[in-house]
Amino acid sequence: MSARRRQFDADEIIVASHNTGKISEIGDLLAPYGVQSVGADALGLPEPEETGADFIANAELKAHAAARATGRPALADDSGLAVDALDGAPGIYSARWAQKPDGTRDFDFAMHKIEMALGQKPDAPRTAHFICALSLAWPDGHAESFEGRVDGTLVWPMRGKNGFGYDPIFLPLGGDLTFGEMAPDTKHAISHRADAFAQLVAGCFSG
Repeated sequence: MSARRRQFDADEIIVASHNTGKISEIGDLLAPYGVQSVGADALGLPEPEETGADFIANAELKAHAAARATGRPALADDSGLAVDALDGAPGIYSARWAQKPDGTRDFDFAMHKIEMALGQKPDAPRTAHFICALSLAWPDGHAESFEGRVDGTLVWPMRGKNGFGYDPIFLPLGGDLTFGEMAPDTKHAISHRADAFAQLVAGCFSG
């Protein structure tokens, strides 16, 4: 029998991200539980260097940094796209793949990079999956972490302007709309972030 997870009992949480898309999605997921979310960017918190070896390690690193800096519980997300034919890349480097030579971040650029890489392997499957790790950290150093996943295939050209990141090329299994074409509520119901969040709620919000 697993140990009971620590319960969240505050009415506000710091979302340890500077990605406005992630902050918005997490805020929407938290809203039904009466929890007010505040993005790290609004508080002027620096972005810690992501030196973890996997998604959970990076999520914990970011959550601990925000909790220590604010003295309040913090929730961090680390997520990315893993392409089977590219040996799981970009994976934990999903954001870095979007880094252009001038230092700006452009996910259209990143999606073109993936398509170019797949073009070198025309017979390879276009299967991929999104992973999302969520870590909830308290100022005393305790953390609870969860990992969600959604499987799918990659389409080209890009489809849809909703969502963020790699959403316009990701078609979830059994669906006919990419994450970039889906309404936010539809995506929230099936995404990797929704999977991880359901685990978080069951572990830390269910009394």
